[in-house]
Amino acid sequence: MNQTIVRAAVLPLTAAFALTLAACGGKPSANGPAALPISLGPLESALDIVARPEYLQRGAEDARYDWISKFETETGCTVNVTPATDSQEIYGQMAEGGHDVVIAPSDMSLQLIRAGLVQPINTALVPSYNAIDIRLRRALWHYVRDVHYGVPFQWAPNLLLYDTSIFETPPASWSVVFEPQDLPDGKPNAGRIEAYDAPIALADASLYLFFNRRELGILNPYQLEEPQYAAVLELMRSQRSLLHAYWHDPQEQVRAFAAGEVVASGAWPRQLHELEAMGRPVAGTIPQEGATGRADTTMIAAQAKHPNCAYRWLEWSIGTKTQGDVAAWAGTVPAVTAACENNALLGPGGCKANGAEDFDRIWFWRTPEKECDTAFGRCVPYERWVSDFDAIRQAAD
Repeated sequence: MNQTIVRAAVLPLTAAFALTLAACGGKPSANGPAALPISLGPLESALDIVARPEYLQRGAEDARYDWISKFETETGCTVNVTPATDSQEIYGQMAEGGHDVVIAPSDMSLQLIRAGLVQPINTALVPSYNAIDIRLRRALWHYVRDVHYGVPFQWAPNLLLYDTSIFETPPASWSVVFEPQDLPDGKPNAGRIEAYDAPIALADASLYLFFNRRELGILNPYQLEEPQYAAVLELMRSQRSLLHAYWHDPQEQVRAFAAGEVVASGAWPRQLHELEAMGRPVAGTIPQEGATGRADTTMIAAQAKHPNCAYRWLEWSIGTKTQGDVAAWAGTVPAVTAACENNALLGPGGCKANGAEDFDRIWFWRTPEKECDTAFGRCVPYERWVSDFDAIRQAAD
């Protein structure tokens, strides 16, 4: 796959947020990006960060996983953590204000840019920037019109997680979660599968159709013209009758697999690793169609009160020790490939186990926008994805 056609998606959002995105019209601020700082000043002694909980560890659960207190000791910047479990919470916190840094998934990073909630960054003030995987340095979810709006942090594929007591060999296709069928144990898949509880689930369906229904002419799972989008909605509606549940909380999905209630679902590597640690018969695969995935970016708020500490955090976030420790805890792949080596917590095979070798098979999340690269140059925008997924989701309740 051509990695310049970089990939993105979205998580459950409120109607108000969808309207905000629509009002932005998919365009950067009319005033353009703010002037870049050319040097750093004195550190302000504080830093407010919004991110998923697994990205902000100070050793409370396991003393070995602590990259916050070490940063505080080195810089004097006291870190205040605001955990956010999904993109809706991340956007809401950033819109509310009062934060300096956000670690945003690749569906959310572009939305924060469009809304003017994050500022462009000067990569010259992040000395280790060139250590980042070259495939991520100018990814389209944080690099807009030749301007950097963040520093790549971690990424992960969306695996097909499956019960090996049911599937003796890995499922070859995502059809096991989209099409009615009997599984290898002779029982139907209905009521035994899950799907991600977010509008991004439409991208998973889109990718499935991209591979299996070539006549639709889908070229990018995030750029759908009306007839293509209609086919995606039809598939999502038919999948609804097969579902045990939509999953939102990774821990709830782990419980469902452990209890034998679910035997196949899209999932992240962290769920796979937790189930393996419990001794459950599970494995993960990327089927023939490929997979979607997320790539997270560390960004500075447009109105950051502590910009100097924020820039120091950008540099800290891509240190090889930090990168490897985060990947070991979160089940992700470091944006700095050197972090995969010689990290005691990650181990020699940690990056491979988290999907490092699958980069070229992943369509990374990216916000669907009206202006696109199809023949007609007009696609179904994100606010439609939100409202239509909500309707499908509610009908399943």
